Amino acid sequence: MIMQNYKEPLKLAFIGGGIDSAIGYTHYIASQMDHLFSVSAGCFSRKEDINQKTALTWGVEENHLYSNWEALLENEVKNVDAIVILTPTPNHYEMIMKALDLGYSVISEKALATTYQEGLEITKKVDEKKAFFAVTHNYTGYPMLRELQNMIQNDKLGKITNINIEMPQESFSRLVNGNKPTPQSWRLTDGKIPAVSLDLGAHLQHMVYFLTNQNPTELVADETSFGWFPQVVDNVSCIARYESGMRCQMWFGKSAIGHRNGLRVRIYGTKGSAEWFQMNPEELLFQTIDGGRMIIDRASSNICISNLPRYTRFKAGHPAGFVEAFGNLYFDIAEKLRQYKIDANHKINWSYDAMQATIGLEVFEAIQASSKENRWVKLYFMDKIV
Repeated sequence: MIMQNYKEPLKLAFIGGGIDSAIGYTHYIASQMDHLFSVSAGCFSRKEDINQKTALTWGVEENHLYSNWEALLENEVKNVDAIVILTPTPNHYEMIMKALDLGYSVISEKALATTYQEGLEITKKVDEKKAFFAVTHNYTGYPMLRELQNMIQNDKLGKITNINIEMPQESFSRLVNGNKPTPQSWRLTDGKIPAVSLDLGAHLQHMVYFLTNQNPTELVADETSFGWFPQVVDNVSCIARYESGMRCQMWFGKSAIGHRNGLRVRIYGTKGSAEWFQMNPEELLFQTIDGGRMIIDRASSNICISNLPRYTRFKAGHPAGFVEAFGNLYFDIAEKLRQYKIDANHKINWSYDAMQATIGLEVFEAIQASSKENRWVKLYFMDKIV
């Protein structure tokens, strides 16, 4: 791997992401996977025992462990290459803005923020500070999705006409040993954007853009609640129109019994179609205009991306999964951050920046408005982001 030629890993500080968190350990493993990063400082949890245990488990020295995030930011800016924000989404805005003001490069767990306005302010701050910024939409790190992106870019599917994308989960409707689930408290409070959209929908909006390089121009949507927690939205359906004429049907929620995580994308063009399912991530189904049907994997002939050394930590036939996909994204981040440290160019041509994450927030505010007002809603985000 090219990146392994670097002698010293980049240094990270984590805010949040303790050993008891939903996503912290995954970030830790993914960042270490290709020897590109080390976690050298952190404020991992408000709970003192968890904070201490996390530092001990991950080998973070006592003098770089902090009991509050403000102290970490004040003291580590000269010691680390980037700060990683892994707290619940409602905490992101304050932490990100403070980190940017102090001169940090920032890696943020999705969703970027809780409102479009917060996203706009973060995006403007990133430009003002000319800062490096990345949002971790990790599903697009899967090799076969990257292969699909390349196929679309090289016209293998023709003009894209329609996308059907879904992410049904069951966690708000099922029982666990006869008991109702106990989600994190922030997931049981809806703000201007429902928590389910920040949690699941953000992945789908990003994936559509990643594959097609398009954002919607108008949409109509429905939000409702079917599960154990009627105070929050847990089922969202949306139809979106795009300037190219493309249509997208999007469905996500947490009240679909039988789906642990049913992330699936079907994409249709004038020359062919493709389908990818996250529960079978090593295979991409591809159909052609003349009736051909094939299964593409990392060992297939005539592939361009998924057989690259960076995606082959072990040979095809031995499935890579969620954590490896996250590692692929951290590989991208390391590559871009290294380049930023050389040329200081914060205008990176990729889909993981603050601007695209902010566009996603506008989409989900529009979905909320459409559902409440029972109408199509136009999107004007490109007029507001400069």
